[in-house]
Amino acid sequence: MLFCSQQFLLFFLAVFVVYWTTPWQRARVYLLLIASFIFYAAWNEWLAILIVFSTTIDYFIARGMDATLRPRIRRLLLTISILFNVGILCYFKYANFFLHSLEEALRGMGASSSFPVLSVLLPIGISFYTFEAISYAVDVYRRKIHAEKNLAHFMLFILFFPHLIAGPIVRGSDFLPQIRRKKRWNWVRMNVGLQFFFLGMFKKLAIADRIAMLTDPVFADPAAFQSGVLWITIAAYAVQVYCDFSGYSDMALGTAHLLGYRLAINFNMPFLAANIAEFWRRWHISLSSWLRDYVFFSLGGSRGSRWQTHRNLMIVMAIGGLWHGANWPFIGFGVLMGAWLCLHREFRELSVSQPRFDAMLQTPMGTVCRVMLTFLGFCLTLVVFRSPSLASATTMFECLFRSPNIGRAEPINLVSVAVLFGAVAFGHWLGTNGRWRKIFDAVPGTALGAALAAAMTLALILTPDSGKTFIYFQF
Repeated sequence: MLFCSQQFLLFFLAVFVVYWTTPWQRARVYLLLIASFIFYAAWNEWLAILIVFSTTIDYFIARGMDATLRPRIRRLLLTISILFNVGILCYFKYANFFLHSLEEALRGMGASSSFPVLSVLLPIGISFYTFEAISYAVDVYRRKIHAEKNLAHFMLFILFFPHLIAGPIVRGSDFLPQIRRKKRWNWVRMNVGLQFFFLGMFKKLAIADRIAMLTDPVFADPAAFQSGVLWITIAAYAVQVYCDFSGYSDMALGTAHLLGYRLAINFNMPFLAANIAEFWRRWHISLSSWLRDYVFFSLGGSRGSRWQTHRNLMIVMAIGGLWHGANWPFIGFGVLMGAWLCLHREFRELSVSQPRFDAMLQTPMGTVCRVMLTFLGFCLTLVVFRSPSLASATTMFECLFRSPNIGRAEPINLVSVAVLFGAVAFGHWLGTNGRWRKIFDAVPGTALGAALAAAMTLALILTPDSGKTFIYFQF
């Protein structure tokens, strides 16, 4: 059930009405559990059962860790939990990729071998709820939180349908206390929830899906188009990915608010980032902070030598790339991001040692240049992210830097691109320095309601006839 589909809206309306007319907190928890199971089972009921099974196993392992004081037993249980979750993730998401890569490597060495292709259906959102289960087990092991004793509460933490498919990645320390907290109707919270939901719908339908109509034909055959078209396309794809994924995150936050829950903000105007480190503090925040807290710090973080810090960054970002999907372009995307972060650390140390140069970088003009270079670099890494193979990415890069007169100038509509870019830029401008909050406080409620209705109507009018699935559903 896509968040912007009529099927989901009817489903959520039914859940919303029953939820707020039910006076008992325990009944509400079970209602959300049943609704979450139905939500996932609408795609595949057997994989919904798999999530329930794995969640139950995680629950008992964490209870065992919390019940013993013996370090060896606790480490053993943590290892079992991590291996169990990573094993499920590898089987469903990476088994065929590893077998195919091994087969190609053996053939490259002259061996004639072939491996069977496993008939595996990839559970949507498996990377998200696997990381949630692992972070919960690690937090219990580190005694940051106590293991949840109520199985229904723990299952709701993993299965809560607003974040089940594409995040944001939630943590037990943030979500479990909210389940125990009694929910009361709050008009302000309902208003915030609707704003988030309509904003996300507008991003997805009016911007991301329309940009996809421009970018998909170019990425399908980059050699057929002029280099200028390709440069506009990769910039447009960056905006498409942002509006698609942040649109889903906004809709997830909105539906959670409408049910009395708060999820973490997943994007914070990333295209205003002045360097790649700041970019990852603004982009997919729940994933980047997860990798930082549970992988980077576990490897030693930046406490070791320069080489060790760079090694840790490369490992973390390679894992982040592989998390996105089972193919080499995603791994290449992660490796490029890791190398960029390492270069940024070196550049930052160099600039700090040169006070005049550093002061120039901090000026308004210097900041604008850094923001533009960060965005350009991100667009170039997305060439690898978007390509079906490394060979396709290489072809795209070659076409970007060839003679500008080779190829066709269509199908990019510059007016459409300018309008869509302008909408995203205006949204970033509104979000800085509290501008949106000031406008929200100054404008009457009736005007805000009319604006939200107009935005939703415009989104529906601008929606292409063939809507696209959220990009991050595949992860």
